[in-house]
Amino acid sequence: MTDAPTTAPVAHAATAGEVLAGYLTDRAGAFLRALPQAVGEAGSRPGALPASAQAADDLLRAVRRIGGALHTFAEVFDPDWAQESRTELRWLLNLLALEPGYRRRSTRLLGALDSLSDTDPAGAGMLAGHTGAPKARALLERQLTLGRTRAHTALLQELRSARLHALADRMTLLAGEVPLVARAAAEPAEALLPQTGAALGALAAAAERLPWRRSAEAYAGAGLHRLGPAAETEPGRVPAARSAAPDADTALAADDAPWLRARILLKRARYALEVCGAAGDGLLELDVVLGRHQEASDAAATVATAARTPRITPATAYVLGVVHADQRLEVEAARYAFGRQWPAVAPGLVGPVAVASD
Repeated sequence: MTDAPTTAPVAHAATAGEVLAGYLTDRAGAFLRALPQAVGEAGSRPGALPASAQAADDLLRAVRRIGGALHTFAEVFDPDWAQESRTELRWLLNLLALEPGYRRRSTRLLGALDSLSDTDPAGAGMLAGHTGAPKARALLERQLTLGRTRAHTALLQELRSARLHALADRMTLLAGEVPLVARAAAEPAEALLPQTGAALGALAAAAERLPWRRSAEAYAGAGLHRLGPAAETEPGRVPAARSAAPDADTALAADDAPWLRARILLKRARYALEVCGAAGDGLLELDVVLGRHQEASDAAATVATAARTPRITPATAYVLGVVHADQRLEVEAARYAFGRQWPAVAPGLVGPVAVASD
């Protein structure tokens, strides 16, 4: 069980309500400042692009932090309001993340394919001169562009919706007054520490359940064949056949799921520490590593989908298989990096955490 931090760096705030109100008011203000810059005129003029990519990132950052605070410190807020707000923020988060996700996968996959097919004599890629490389690149680029266009169209439609305007009104009210439960809000600021400790404990527990034996070794080709331990058998006995997964994608998704869950819990822990004013540099570095893991996992799934395109040539399918393997090795590399960094961070999560108040 993870203990709570022992001191609250709450900038001398007297109550839990004041700490949370100050944090959420700032994030709601950031939301409202970023929203018009992020959407530009896209909500009123079809085909217009977001005015600022940086503003879109700022908007996503505010949405994640508000949602994280409402989740971790749920007991302090009006329950109906908090649940409705989290639902709407999750909707906006998923909507805003679609198009940038396609853009990142395009950059990652096309870059990987270009590297693998590089013909530089000083270091040619393993697909250099392969006849399927140009067609595989064209296929990936076409499908990713189509997906990004559809995501942008969906965004444009929702930016004109009453739902987004209602959420903006909700954030406007939040910037002025946070709906708190009076009794819980009146507690001393230190009352937030057990909830922060619970968020850290959830992260530590999820990390303990990760398949460390597999990720403890530097990734190699064998990493592509390690989707779970086989059942042990008696000496001299033929092992029973492993139960067949519905398909390879399902098996890989199940293999990735604990790591993706760990990233969600890591973000919640980071945001809880932010509320308390505590530093979370170690968690930020781990978040970056798990971000690479998720992007490589998503990229591999995209390639697998492309490989199922009807009537592609065997040469194209082979190239897509190589790119898929490359991304799965990136997944293994991220897991190995996480395993190397986690021991330095874990001790601060499993014992009393003292943080200076200034």
